[in-house]
Amino acid sequence: MRYWLMKSEPSDVGIDDLAALPNQTVAWYGVRNYQARNFMRDQMSVGDGVLFYHSNCAEPGIAGIAHVSSGAYPDAKQFDKKSKYFDPKATQETPRWFNVDVQLVKKIELIPLAELRKHSELERMRTLQKGNRLSITPLDPAEWKFITTKLAHA
Repeated sequence: MRYWLMKSEPSDVGIDDLAALPNQTVAWYGVRNYQARNFMRDQMSVGDGVLFYHSNCAEPGIAGIAHVSSGAYPDAKQFDKKSKYFDPKATQETPRWFNVDVQLVKKIELIPLAELRKHSELERMRTLQKGNRLSITPLDPAEWKFITTKLAHA
């Protein structure tokens, strides 16, 4: 089992939106970075733990706990000419972009980015490293345990 931090802009899909969706599941669409895509396509497995992170908002931080609920499959938005995620180089035969489904486990009280930075246990967390802008990053099992047992409150 692996652990991930996955960023979403709450203006697109936030934790409350996820909680309101059927089966509280969402396709993690729109990833257009090859490294993040490769994490989904090549490394994520059903059951992997996910920290649902609100980004590009007034107070970024971890807003919920989820898990990967499907294997990787082609992101349909890459084929939709009306979508901002359309990719003219992608074809049905050779898709370029993939997503997984993520299912809510529980919404938590927001753990702000500033709070994450206070803990020496998280000093190596990839999301906290200078210049890191990836929307999906792996978590060390110790980081997952610290956040879910010491910082996360429902």
